[in-house]
Amino acid sequence: MTANEDQEMELEALRSIYEGDEGFKEISPVSFQFRIGDLEDKKAFILDIAWPETYPETAPQISLDAFFNNRISADTKQLILSKLEEQVEANLGTAMMYTLFEWAKENQEALMENHKPVVTAVTLTSSSEVMTGGSTAKKKERKEQLTKSQKRRMINRTDHKGELPRGWNWVDVIKVGAFYVVLH
Repeated sequence: MTANEDQEMELEALRSIYEGDEGFKEISPVSFQFRIGDLEDKKAFILDIAWPETYPETAPQISLDAFFNNRISADTKQLILSKLEEQVEANLGTAMMYTLFEWAKENQEALMENHKPVVTAVTLTSSSEVMTGGSTAKKKERKEQLTKSQKRRMINRTDHKGELPRGWNWVDVIKVGAFYVVLH
């Protein structure tokens, strides 16, 4: 059997096994994601696995670069990858995706026992700070000034709660003879 025939058979098996499983995602016929653990689980992670052209005779490419894994430390990621590489070496030459997924699920606790979530701080800056190079003299953002007539028109369009009535921006289409007229 050729590598492509092996891949087709394994792909068919994976589709039938993981049909309806939210943790399994087929990115392409040779690229997959598998979530180990529940979404709420702090020790959950996503495996990205891609098959090279000669898979299963050569090892699949395994990655933990998914955004979901950003909270996992580099040391923990390296441990997971090295343990998975051991499993790959043991199963080289055979269809191993199911074996890898199930092994990772069974050993999730051991793989993540030294896991300490990585916390990244996000700093938000306003566009005016970026333009001035983050100077310490902060400029006040000016609110849009409306004239009295603009304010009156805005109030007249709203109901007593300040909300626009249903359909306020609808377009009316009227058929006049053989032509349609759009009223707005």
